[in-house]
Amino acid sequence: MYSLSGKRVWVAGHRGMVGSALVRRLASEGCETLTVDRAELDLRRQGAVEAWMERSRPDAVFLAAAKVGGILANDTRPAEFLYDNLILETNIIHAAYRTGVEKLLFLGSSCIYPKFAPQPITEDALLTGALEPTNEWYAIAKIAGMKLCQAYRRQYGCDFISAMPTNLYGPGDNYDLTSSHVMPALIRKADDAKRAGDSTITVWGTGTARREFLHVDDCADACVFLMKSYSAEGHVNVGSGKDITILELTRLVCDIVGFHGVIDHDLSKPDGTPRKLLNVEKLRAMGWAPRIALADGIAKAYEAFLAGRSIHCKEGVSG
Repeated sequence: MYSLSGKRVWVAGHRGMVGSALVRRLASEGCETLTVDRAELDLRRQGAVEAWMERSRPDAVFLAAAKVGGILANDTRPAEFLYDNLILETNIIHAAYRTGVEKLLFLGSSCIYPKFAPQPITEDALLTGALEPTNEWYAIAKIAGMKLCQAYRRQYGCDFISAMPTNLYGPGDNYDLTSSHVMPALIRKADDAKRAGDSTITVWGTGTARREFLHVDDCADACVFLMKSYSAEGHVNVGSGKDITILELTRLVCDIVGFHGVIDHDLSKPDGTPRKLLNVEKLRAMGWAPRIALADGIAKAYEAFLAGRSIHCKEGVSG
C-alpha cells in the first residue's frame, strides 16, 4: 500500500476532464495537491518541466496531461497529436525520475489496442495487431508513454505504473463539435436541436459501433485506488465492463436531454473501431468497481454542460 496522506501530489493536466476529477477525488486523501497552469509551465519544454519539479518536489504524480480529441481532430492534426503527447509525457516521466518522485501513474487510453482486438480486450492484446487509423497518432504516443514507464521501472527501479481507461465523460468534457468525443458531441447536438426546435439530429456512421463509457469521477477513483494499491510493470484496464451501440447511446442521450426528433445517419462518415470493450477482470480482482450508472452519469454530465453552456458553445473546453 502507498499512502497519499501527507504527500505532495502533482496532478499534471488539472484543468482537463480527468485532471479536474482527480483534484476533486484527492481532496479526501489528506494530501497536498499541486497544480500549475499552462501560462506558468509549458509541459513541452523539458528544461522548464525539470526546473519546476526541482522547485516543487512532488512525492507522487498523476500524469493526466494530454492533447485529446475525437476522430476528426486526430485524423486532421496527426503531427500535433503525436508530437505534443510524446514530448510532454517524456518530459514529465524523465523529470519524475530525475527528482526522485516516489510514485507516478500514467494515464493512457483504450485506443492503444488493435482495431480488431478480441472482445472484451485484455491487457495482453497490446501490440498484437494494427491500430485504428483514425486515431493511431494519439495511440502511438500513449503506447510510448506506457512503455517509458515500464523502461524506467526496469532500468532505474522507479515505481511508475499505467492505467488504461475506456471512453470517459462527465464534468469538464470538451463540447466543441470539431474536436469532441462521441458522448459530449451527442449531448451538444441533442441540446442544440432541442433549443432550435429541429426535427432531426445527425450522427456519424451507421450507429452500429459499440462503445464502453465510464464517468470521469469513477475513473479518478480507480486511479487513486491504483496509486495506493498497485505496483507492477503491466498496465491495468479501467472501465465499466459494459458496452452500448452508438445508436442506443444516441437514443439514451436524446431521452435525457429531452429531444424527441428523428435520428439521421451520415453514412459518409466513419464508424471507427467496430467494438471496443475492455476486459476489467484484473481491476475487479483487486477490489474496485464503478459506482455511477450510465443513465445517471449522462444526466449529471448534461447538468454540468447546461451550467457552463455559454462557455462550451463558444469555444469548447479542452484538457
